[in-house]
Amino acid sequence: MSGNATDAAVAFPPDPPLPTFVQVEVVGQCNLRCRMCAIQFRRDGPPYGPLAFMPFDTFAALLEQFPALADLHLQGLGEPTMHPRFFDMVAHAAGKGLRVSTNSNLTLWSERRARQCMDSGLAELSVSLDAADPAIYEEIRAGAHFGKVMRNLRRVMAARAAANAPLQVRIVMVLMRRNLANLPALVRLAAAEGVHDVFVQHLCHDFEESSLPGEYRPIRSFIHDETLDGESPDVIEDAFAAARADAEALGVALRLPRVGGAPAPRATLPRCDWPWRGAYVSYQGDAMPCCMVGTPDRASFGNMAREGVAAVWAGAAYQSFRARLASPDAPAVCRSCSLYRGTF
Repeated sequence: MSGNATDAAVAFPPDPPLPTFVQVEVVGQCNLRCRMCAIQFRRDGPPYGPLAFMPFDTFAALLEQFPALADLHLQGLGEPTMHPRFFDMVAHAAGKGLRVSTNSNLTLWSERRARQCMDSGLAELSVSLDAADPAIYEEIRAGAHFGKVMRNLRRVMAARAAANAPLQVRIVMVLMRRNLANLPALVRLAAAEGVHDVFVQHLCHDFEESSLPGEYRPIRSFIHDETLDGESPDVIEDAFAAARADAEALGVALRLPRVGGAPAPRATLPRCDWPWRGAYVSYQGDAMPCCMVGTPDRASFGNMAREGVAAVWAGAAYQSFRARLASPDAPAVCRSCSLYRGTF
């Protein structure tokens, strides 16, 4: 293991240059209460505080401080299109030559927003859709209506066709026990709607850190019950094989996670390169390790909006976290992450 750690020290310096990829959480609240999402535990936005929106001027100022920035992802724990100036942000970044992407639950879209999306220059839209079965989908995405999401997806696809826009659209599914058998049907639904890219991920984290407050117990219990870590490899492979066959027949690019007898996480340290290759900024300007962490109370390195990007990126907190992640004793918030464990 020491040989791997030495190699990592060369490949992953403690003071990397400012990244070419940045993820900005422009909205820190959501209109849904998805069963596996920690948004319900935030206490820095409604109904506990002011609207959890990043000001446009703060957003623009942050972008100016990343001189090598090429790829920008506008989404965090919340639903980004709740921001009244979301498409202005996209247009501003795209106008600077950046490739801009986002995730959305599509519940708040309309024909007008679909046209705005095309006009803004958005490069990639990932649509959160966890099942082709309305009942299963609405069980997972509490507060959502399957029919409305499908109507809005069709609006996006129609607007893309009308504008002959280069927007890439993909469906993102969070895979768990209750929707595993529905995976092939989701592939077929995607193809029927003209979406030829389906990205399937496992549950992102297990929230097993001992420092988490008791209010996390419901989500921890849900994830414990729904994770595929303990599912029969044969059951998983049957669903995966059927989905692969449908994807091949229908021309859908299908990405599946590594679960159910999957290979162990890569031995080379660090197992995750997020803090070296990309920055994640919350709607309040807090620099966090990555999108998997969720909320700044779990891990934060300083405020880039107040202290400046370069100062925080090269600061002691970031450097200490990188050193710990590159060691056999990774931070607890990383050890509970499916990306770190190799099952994402």
